[in-house]
Amino acid sequence: MWSPGRLSSNQTALFLDVDGTMIDLAASPSEVVVPAGLVDDIDGIGRALGGALAIVSGRTIADIDRLFQPLCFRASGVHGAEMRYGPSKTFPTIAMARVLSPDLWLSLNEALAAFPATLVENKRYSFAIHYRAAPSLAPLLLTALQEWLAASGDDELEIAEAHFAFEIKGSNFDKGLAIDRFLARAPFLGRAPVFIGDDWTDETGFAAVVRSGGTAYSVGQARPRVSGVFSGPRMVREWLARTAAEMAPS
Repeated sequence: MWSPGRLSSNQTALFLDVDGTMIDLAASPSEVVVPAGLVDDIDGIGRALGGALAIVSGRTIADIDRLFQPLCFRASGVHGAEMRYGPSKTFPTIAMARVLSPDLWLSLNEALAAFPATLVENKRYSFAIHYRAAPSLAPLLLTALQEWLAASGDDELEIAEAHFAFEIKGSNFDKGLAIDRFLARAPFLGRAPVFIGDDWTDETGFAAVVRSGGTAYSVGQARPRVSGVFSGPRMVREWLARTAAEMAPS
């Protein structure tokens, strides 16, 4: 069975996406389940790496903390719009993007009135439109979002595609820039990065780690610049469990 190479405790920095990568997707973001043992495995690997581990997700950092409680990892939220460089809530979350206006949120919901099967999520720095309940809507929904965005006149926004979701976000932040920011600081500085992600929003992260001399792995399907593919989140969790055991103090 294919598996990534072993991590070096003093030479590797590990970056992990959440949904579709470490945990299985659910009908809505609030319904996902964090399997038993995953938090401890991530914590153990992070300790073995001297703290050079960060969660890089489309979720907000507050939501990441809710999922992985009681621990608070170094993290980037909302595709790089939020950054927390320390491993606890005592380290402030730094905003790297503007908050989207209430008027924009209202107009988006009005535009989506014709798509009642969608779930719309306000993450302050982005709006996520989930259509898992009606996958066939994707083409019509994308066209409607493109028309809404053009009518908004906001040329700083873009539409990013994820698993059964579209994300309205600023074009000046992404997961690749978030990884670059981590790599410029201790304890990540000077280490070879490894990033595991699963969808289009992770591709800037793949590019960032490869550009920095590291390795990228995707989940579910091959993507540009990746060196290997995990079959699904379960395979990622199994690898994390093995890695945690291998790196545990003897």
